[in-house]
Amino acid sequence: MAPTPASAPAQAPLPERADVVIIGGGVIGASIAFHLAEAGVARVLLLERDRPASGSSGKPLGGVRAQFSDPLNIRLGLRSLAAWRDFAQRPGADVGLCPVGYLFLLGDEHELATFGEGVATQNAHGVPSRILAPHEAHALCPYLDPGSIVAAAYSPTDGYALPGAAVTGYLRAARRLGATVRSHCPVTALETADGALQAVHTPYGTVRTDTVICCAGAWSAAVGAMAGVELPVTPLRRQIAFTGPLRPAPPRIPFTLDYSSTLYFHNDTAGGLLMGLSDPAQQPGFQREFTREWLTPFRAAAARRAPDLARLPVVDGWAGLYEMTPDRNALIGEAARPGRFLYATGFSGHGFLQAPAVGETVRDLYLGRQPDLDVGPLAATRFDDSAAPVARPEAHII
Repeated sequence: MAPTPASAPAQAPLPERADVVIIGGGVIGASIAFHLAEAGVARVLLLERDRPASGSSGKPLGGVRAQFSDPLNIRLGLRSLAAWRDFAQRPGADVGLCPVGYLFLLGDEHELATFGEGVATQNAHGVPSRILAPHEAHALCPYLDPGSIVAAAYSPTDGYALPGAAVTGYLRAARRLGATVRSHCPVTALETADGALQAVHTPYGTVRTDTVICCAGAWSAAVGAMAGVELPVTPLRRQIAFTGPLRPAPPRIPFTLDYSSTLYFHNDTAGGLLMGLSDPAQQPGFQREFTREWLTPFRAAAARRAPDLARLPVVDGWAGLYEMTPDRNALIGEAARPGRFLYATGFSGHGFLQAPAVGETVRDLYLGRQPDLDVGPLAATRFDDSAAPVARPEAHII
């Protein structure tokens, strides 16, 4: 819960006016703040209800990839991968990028056909992915039981990085370029008049503005409601566990995911492994406490694909929130009313990996110029007709 004015840290006065107010200090909001400030937008204000990267962006999962089936997601991933590789120069920070590749484990011929089509689409867009035989996958990831799969899909240019470092790097650069960042400052209301935004209200004062960008992650539905904009985002707890240092140390392996069970694991930075699973029994909600019950389905899935993994110790773990949409793809766009209310949310687990490209895209939308990537299909209005729900063509979802 956001702190009350009495309990919050001392705050510098809020500016009386801003050209744009960004709500949410995770990696999406931080990327947008940087890209706007870099483009010369003079009065950029980012408001975070807690502290930057306090939601899912502060968690260490950090996968980055372009292995998708939807060309738009592929292009968002490719553009972002290039930006992650260049992050030390622009905006200027070490995000611990580990290009170990992504390895999707495929358990039957139907999954192989799905990923075979995906590889063909990825290759057409310049992604060097390929289908591997079981023994080739085992050579990359010795934990794998090669007899438990029919094939795997692999791209060597994917990997993982550190989301917290990315948020810090983006915000440091944004401040250097003139943006203002306020933490522990929840938004309590959005003021509108005559179909246009007028102001943002907080416990610490009111900021006059005609533009708001909602990047509030799992809390985006409530922010949208303040403006009368429906953003169909539902919070869902996801948990991961850490083995702690292992002896002998684990080999360097790809970010490995079992498509059917959603089991995933990769090296951590402490000589051990990070391990996770999307618990099918998890109910939507804002719970963010780590519990060990989900280790039962995790170990069952590991026993089928990577038996040694099922026997490893778990010394610690954390829980964070995925911001889920009905089709598990992002919401990016600008509402028709009120003007100007923009949004970039609902990434359903793909926000970190797409953050650089999304920052560029929302910058262009704000400036009224055509983005390099057409994100029109990701507008929230795709769900307006509940009688005819729209399914984005994305199969590579964990």
